[in-house]
Amino acid sequence: MSKMDEVRAEMVAAMKSGDKQRKDVLSLLLSELKAKWIDKRADLTEAEENEVIRREIKQTKETLETSPKDREDIISRCRFALSVLEEFAPKEMSDDEIRDAVRKILEALSIGTPTSRDRGRIMKELMPQVKGRADGAAVSRVVAEICSGK
Repeated sequence: MSKMDEVRAEMVAAMKSGDKQRKDVLSLLLSELKAKWIDKRADLTEAEENEVIRREIKQTKETLETSPKDREDIISRCRFALSVLEEFAPKEMSDDEIRDAVRKILEALSIGTPTSRDRGRIMKELMPQVKGRADGAAVSRVVAEICSGK
């Protein structure tokens, strides 16, 4: 079952239960998935569906961060939308899992003690392996910690 089908089924369930707020979030996500499907003119791969979901999560987080503190309505709507969107997002890698992936890269590149000069080489090898499974900022932070010797 594709994410589009899952979202559609959840949206129907939300409509039947009268949960308008959840239905609205799911409707927005479904429309974004359909737009991507129309642009591609073919079925979406799981990675492409996850990319759309991550983009929606990122945009919602940006809205949450930029909204004024006194606008509780916007803040609560964004938090609810994030909780719904994250139900469909793939599990992100933890810092420990990223560290394990970095150690494997270090072994493959024959780097004993990484320095800040090795950071670019490590990131170049690591990012294709963790793409779609880990946040780029988290990966960069972990690699920086390892290269600084922490």
